[in-house]
Amino acid sequence: MFVMAAAIRLREDCDAVALRAIVRRAKDGPQARRLLALAAIYDGGARSEAAKIGGVGLQVVRDWVLRFNAHGPDGLIDRKAPGQPSLLKDEHRAALARMIEDGPMPCIHGVVRWRIVDLCQWVFEEFRIAVAEQTMSREMRKMGYRKLSARPRHHAQAEGAIEDFKKACQPAWMRSRTKRASPSTK
Repeated sequence: MFVMAAAIRLREDCDAVALRAIVRRAKDGPQARRLLALAAIYDGGARSEAAKIGGVGLQVVRDWVLRFNAHGPDGLIDRKAPGQPSLLKDEHRAALARMIEDGPMPCIHGVVRWRIVDLCQWVFEEFRIAVAEQTMSREMRKMGYRKLSARPRHHAQAEGAIEDFKKACQPAWMRSRTKRASPSTK
């Protein structure tokens, strides 16, 4: 024989009027919808009616009641999923930072500057942790490192051509006062 469990009671410190007042101030649409469903329960409505208002099933309404009872109205706001934990621990990051700061040794590492792919390989060789290039880039940005690239330059450009051009074309405000003729001395 099937016996239905008793419904979980809503917290006593709120009522339907208070929830509707919170809904009017709410900036989060899904939270407002959930609060309106719970307000229907406070008004004496059935949980199935609250499920229709919320556009969900009874189990989801039960989950909302549990979250509301535990955390209040803020418990009904969608939280960002925490995601997968980082592969690199603090000691790995510290070793990686030391390696970046010291720079590569061409005779040992086989490179003259670190690239993301080289650092991924070093982490694998050192700690046996396989890290994707995108993950390594994200970790380095979190550590405060940025990818620096040289300014593009034409291969046939003369060495001092840009500096000579800049020096020959100084604007009037950059010229010294002695070179400019003042209107009163003419």
